[in-house]
Amino acid sequence: MPKEGLKILFEKYDVFYPEKEILTEKDLLKIIHEFDAVITVFGKPFPDSVMKSGKTLKIISNYGAGVDNINLHLAGEMGILVTNTPDAVTEPTAELTIGLMLSVMRRISENDRKLRMHAPLEWGIMKNLGNTLSGKMLGIIGMGKIGRSVARRALTFGMRICYFNRNKLDDVVENEFKTSLVALDELLEISDVVSIHTPLTDKTRHLIGETEFKQMKNGAFIINTARGPVIDEIAMVKALDSGKLGGAGLDVFENEPKISPELLQMDNVVLVPHIGTSTTETRINIGIVASQNIIDFFEGRSPEFVVNPIIN
Repeated sequence: MPKEGLKILFEKYDVFYPEKEILTEKDLLKIIHEFDAVITVFGKPFPDSVMKSGKTLKIISNYGAGVDNINLHLAGEMGILVTNTPDAVTEPTAELTIGLMLSVMRRISENDRKLRMHAPLEWGIMKNLGNTLSGKMLGIIGMGKIGRSVARRALTFGMRICYFNRNKLDDVVENEFKTSLVALDELLEISDVVSIHTPLTDKTRHLIGETEFKQMKNGAFIINTARGPVIDEIAMVKALDSGKLGGAGLDVFENEPKISPELLQMDNVVLVPHIGTSTTETRINIGIVASQNIIDFFEGRSPEFVVNPIIN
C-alpha cells in the first residue's frame, strides 16, 4: 500500500512497513507479539493463529470495506477492535460497476479485442450489436452506500431501478432514486441487469445459484463487484453457456485469483482482477482512513468506522 496514505501513522508511531509485498503466516507469527495495532488488507486472510499470538494487539484496521478476511468472532473474544474504510471505496467501486455494465452490454471489450486480432472484424449496421442501458431495469442487490452510488449513476443513463436489501430505505431516499424494495425472487424476474453489492457472509454465500439464474429473464446480464462467492460460479458458467444469461461483468471470483477457465473463453464476459478500488487516489485515501482509525483509537476517540463494537 502506498506510504503516502500512511504518513500520519509514521509521524506518530513506530511503524513496521514490510519490504516485501506478502508476509506469510510464518513471518507474521514471528513478529505479531511486538505490535499493538495491525493494518490488514481486504482479500488477504488474517490467520486466526496470528491473531491469537497477538497478545498486545488492540485494534485491527482493515485496508478496505469488506472484512470477510478477519475472524470477527475471535477478535471480539480477544477484545480486539476491528475497523474498516467503507466511504473510501464507494465511488470507485460504483464507477467500475457502470464500466463493466457498459463494457459487457455494449460489447466494448469484445470488439476492442477482435479489432486487434489478425482475422478482420466484420463491420456493418447490423453487426456487433449490443444492448443499450437506457430503459432497462437494474436490480440492485444490497442498497448500501455503493448500491446507492451505482443507482445514482444508472439514473443518468435512463435506467429504471429496483432493489433488494435487508431493510427498506427511507421513503425520501426511495423517491430520490425512483425505486422500491422488492423480494429477491421478484428482482430476478423483472431485472434486465442484476448488480451485486452485498457483503460476503454465511447468509449471502451462493446467494445467486442455479435456482436464481433460472428465475432471471432470458438474456439478462449480471454484474459483480462485491465478493465472488456471493455467486455460485459453476452455476453462472452453465447459465452463460446455455444462453440464459446474456453476459456478465466480473471484478471478483469465487476462488480468486483462480478463474473458471470457461469464463476466459467467453466473449460475453468481461473480466477484471478485483480492481474496484484500484485507483491511485483511492489507494492513498484508504490508507489515510485506515491510519486515522488507529490514531483515533489510541488517542481515546471512537474511530469513525467500527465493525465490531467492543464493550468493556
